[in-house]
Amino acid sequence: MKSLLDKYGPLRGRFLFLLLVSMSAYHLYSAGFGLLPTEIHHAIHLTFALVAVYIAFPLMGHPSWIDWIMASVAGGVSGYIAVFHDVIAQRGAMVQPYEVLLGLIMIVAVLEAGRRVAGRVLPFLGILFLAYALWGRYAPGIFMHRGFSLNRVIQQMYLTTEGIYGVAIGVSATYVFVFILFGSFLSAGGGIRLFNDLSMALAGSAPGGPAKVAVLASALLGTISGSSVGNVATTGAMTIPMMKRVGYEGRFAGAVEACASTGGQLMPPIMGAGAFVMTQFLGIPYLEIAKAAIIPALLYYGAVLSNVHFRAKKKDLAGVGREEIPRLSDVLLRDGHLLIPIAVIIAMLLKNYTPLAAAFWGTVTVILSASIRSHTRMSLGQILDAMADGAFNALSVAVACGVVGIVVGVATLTALGMTVSVNIMDLAGGSLFLTLVVAMVACLVMGMGLPTTANYIVTSTVIAPALMKLGVLPLAAHMFVFYFGIMADITPPVCLASFTAAGIAKSDPLRTGLTATSIGIVAYILPFAFVYDPHFLLIGGVVAFLSVFVVGILGVVSVASAIQGWAVGHIGFCLRSISFVSGLAAFYPNNAVRFVAVIFILVVWGLSGFRSFARKDILASLE
Repeated sequence: MKSLLDKYGPLRGRFLFLLLVSMSAYHLYSAGFGLLPTEIHHAIHLTFALVAVYIAFPLMGHPSWIDWIMASVAGGVSGYIAVFHDVIAQRGAMVQPYEVLLGLIMIVAVLEAGRRVAGRVLPFLGILFLAYALWGRYAPGIFMHRGFSLNRVIQQMYLTTEGIYGVAIGVSATYVFVFILFGSFLSAGGGIRLFNDLSMALAGSAPGGPAKVAVLASALLGTISGSSVGNVATTGAMTIPMMKRVGYEGRFAGAVEACASTGGQLMPPIMGAGAFVMTQFLGIPYLEIAKAAIIPALLYYGAVLSNVHFRAKKKDLAGVGREEIPRLSDVLLRDGHLLIPIAVIIAMLLKNYTPLAAAFWGTVTVILSASIRSHTRMSLGQILDAMADGAFNALSVAVACGVVGIVVGVATLTALGMTVSVNIMDLAGGSLFLTLVVAMVACLVMGMGLPTTANYIVTSTVIAPALMKLGVLPLAAHMFVFYFGIMADITPPVCLASFTAAGIAKSDPLRTGLTATSIGIVAYILPFAFVYDPHFLLIGGVVAFLSVFVVGILGVVSVASAIQGWAVGHIGFCLRSISFVSGLAAFYPNNAVRFVAVIFILVVWGLSGFRSFARKDILASLE
């Protein structure tokens, strides 16, 4: 509570603390003992979030009575749905005259809250979609529709589960919130220290060790945190200065941290809650999505680690001194018990428990397992602080999902998803490859202004149907838009994870973003690979999977080798070009092409090794 009191003063600080703790207590109870009816639960969740946002993020940048009034009004119009849900349902959600006003206030409240926590892009998108719903008859060409009355739009957005209180806020109110809360408890118990020390013990002494530590630690934390930027800020404060100290340039150190932190959302078991959103949309078990995500995630991190390793070898960078590296046995002995909650979550998911139940018992297990050792044991005050921190971290997602609910509601009301799908296919001339390229650009552009969860919900509603119409498997189509939405965090010109890392590294933001793009370039290839060859998603036979995985490893290593100019030894422009093209060809959905690619990759490595050993022999003879 002290941090809230310091930041907001005694009155607002105490109010916020009590509100956030109450929000977490409600969600923990719901996760453990059963949810209220859908619309009531969604309304309670958003009511908590709106009131907290209006108090925590003042309109004028400083406390004002206006914020208290706005918080009260926003909480009131949202709470109305929770209190009078049964009455609304009994009359079939028919709009009463006074509800038009309440609905308008609610829409404005959600949009303004979105502006406060997520910037102007997301609310502008919501306003644009609302205008399209009301005045669609003025839209150009095939986007034209008859337009809907204000009453109909208010009904859709405010009184049903097809708008603000729809699937987007439902995802935030269930899976996202409890997993953010789990991450907050794990951090409070010492989880960040464990991940950092564990990574240091495993990779600290290797060539360029601190960069490998950054990759491992960020992967571990990122799969839980669900925020690329938050992950960079948390682990980057330690890893980026350490990378610079052993000789990495600032832009490269920042780029490595940005790539590693962003990739955490691609890595099972939790995937920053993205997998749980996908289960809602696809209606398939969580384990199917986690299974499909594992190989692309491993290949992505293999590419990042390869770039780090080749860079270290090329610049002859050493690891951290032995005296600074903790022993693995000491780390596990001191903090290994904090891995128990993660094991509990994985075990429950494997046993087909719901993600909600797994997150609840995982959080309970954090408290119990932390109590095993005195230095990780949490007091009542620390538990309450973790509840407040978790709820505070979830506010931006909750409000963003409320705004996205407007977008999804309009898309459903106007059949916009179908219209966009048809037009993407027309623009691409029916070509799957060109459709994928157009979809990739659209996802990256949307991802520049939207949080990851919000971006995925929008793109899966509007863009994924176009891919499925061309025969792409639903899981592959959704993974495609999910990947590129996440990659927007490292892709210039607006790449928030890269910019955050550049700030810590004191490097040029744009150069850091471009370097991150080159390091993470495999992530731009993988979605095309698993669309054309579902074996990358573990769909199909074991033999086929093993072959694409092995060739995929060679491909990512070859691409990284080309980018860094190093294999067994230094490689020049010609071999780098061959290495890069061969690495890309390793993902081509044709066994003959892949076979030739592997041959060329081995040839490049053979020539590089021969030159390296020959050079060593010459130097040895001169000595």
